[in-house]
Amino acid sequence: MLSFFKVYRKFAVFFTVLSIIIIVIIYNTLNVYQPLPIYQPAMVSAELVDSTMQYQKKYHKIADFSLTNQNGKTISQNDYEGKIYVADFFFTTCQTICPIMTDHMVDIQNKIINDDEVMLLSHSVTPEIDTVAQLKRYAKKKGVIDSKWNLVTGDKKQIYDLARKSYLAVKDNPYAGDYDMIHTENFMLIDKKRQIRGFYDGTNPEDIDRLLEDIKHLKKEK
Repeated sequence: MLSFFKVYRKFAVFFTVLSIIIIVIIYNTLNVYQPLPIYQPAMVSAELVDSTMQYQKKYHKIADFSLTNQNGKTISQNDYEGKIYVADFFFTTCQTICPIMTDHMVDIQNKIINDDEVMLLSHSVTPEIDTVAQLKRYAKKKGVIDSKWNLVTGDKKQIYDLARKSYLAVKDNPYAGDYDMIHTENFMLIDKKRQIRGFYDGTNPEDIDRLLEDIKHLKKEK
């Protein structure tokens, strides 16, 4: 009887070790990293995309731009060359979702403060109100670090086109003036090739955590 239990114990140990090995193999197989998607206009809700490109399925990139930041400096794609960045659309007098979005951008800023590969870019959807001086006041109030985060204003048509033809991030406002838009809570993750790699709810802490994890994954891509 004793010998039977000794044999049984050896079998149980062997079976347990084998089970652990099988579980580890299955886990690693199921958790192989999948590259982040490369978003195209056809993959995004039509209400966020200009009608001229709603059916585009490939080759989408962020267009060249030239805008002015909170320090009166001209900001272009050259300032984001070779960078991963998070972009959004806001306005300084917004009292609804913008304060939450900005606070979450501050959180992201603080997490990437020592990461030279990652930057932030926020576009004003009311450039006629958000002058350089207004953006500067807002930046100081919110704790914006100039080397990491540009708040930009400029030509309204250019910002409108960027929002709906490049970042696929705002709704048209047909009941207001030309190039008026209804911004959303979306944060967009842009890779070093100017491609959109993720959309996130800028008011949702869980989405912010997911965005930070996706930045880590994106940095591993060659």
